[in-house]
Amino acid sequence: MRNRMKQVLRAAVVLAFILVFCQTARADDPLQSWNDGPAKTAIIDFVEKVTADGTADFVPVEERIATFDNDGTLWAEKPLYFQLFFALDRVKALAPEHPEWATQEPFASLLKGDTKKALEGGEKMILEVVMATHAGMTTAEFEDIVTMWITTAKHPETHRLYTQMVYQPMLELLDYLRDNGFKTFIVSGGGIEFMRPWTDNVYGIPPEQVVGSSIKTRFEMRPDGPVLIRLPDMNFVDDKAGKPVGINSHIGRRPIAAFGNSDGDLQMLQWTMAGPGARFALLVHHTDAEREFAYDKGAENALKEAAANGWTVVDMKDDWNAVYPPDGQ
Repeated sequence: MRNRMKQVLRAAVVLAFILVFCQTARADDPLQSWNDGPAKTAIIDFVEKVTADGTADFVPVEERIATFDNDGTLWAEKPLYFQLFFALDRVKALAPEHPEWATQEPFASLLKGDTKKALEGGEKMILEVVMATHAGMTTAEFEDIVTMWITTAKHPETHRLYTQMVYQPMLELLDYLRDNGFKTFIVSGGGIEFMRPWTDNVYGIPPEQVVGSSIKTRFEMRPDGPVLIRLPDMNFVDDKAGKPVGINSHIGRRPIAAFGNSDGDLQMLQWTMAGPGARFALLVHHTDAEREFAYDKGAENALKEAAANGWTVVDMKDDWNAVYPPDGQ
């Protein structure tokens, strides 16, 4: 019995040592998944500069606003935007209520599993599918549907939960910024009510700090109380030139740091960098075909402007020693 107690105590001491070591390591290097190089150095230099009290570049805490695109910046976006996977699953779930979809495009192709043919319809097709699958219910009902999906659905290629397809280096960056007084916001072309149910748990970003595209809603009084009904009509598209508009409407302050990965984020980065004082813009460049996906399509203009203006560009293959969190986390 005494030997058993000694073993337990020894294990507890070892565990405590490991925890202290990990905490110390994080304090010494808050960006452990970032390889030493220009991108990591640029981030740290900027944060140290704007938090150095008494200097010309110091930024008060209330002005330390950082905005992040979501798709392709905080989590993966291939082979399709994850919200589109959600919409496709909703088409299958709702199909019994819509027998006309068996012959009506793009639903007929989606139900046959021919996503490529359905996508030939472009943005018009996506909008039609989103309106058919995201509207006609209360906001509370939609939140429940999203929550159930995001906690169970898995990526078709990696077989990870979608919430495990987030980028570990960006999670560290979010923590690092918040540890230094920054308020972090998501500014995404994705649906605002698709993201809000889970961003706090996944990113530490509460729902009131999420800016996204939205559909119209209507107040309705029912016998059991008031509800908001989601309508099949777009309210606001938070993409490209819409992102600075969304930032101004929802946040009310120009960011001093912005993070994106595509041409859809270009205007947000331009808006951020046009303000006075110290500024920071970063693009995630998808260069790692082995651990993630390699592509430039849709980011050509942003990459050109980054090169012309000295914005920080993250080479995913070279700058990150890890892409996703460890399995199960």
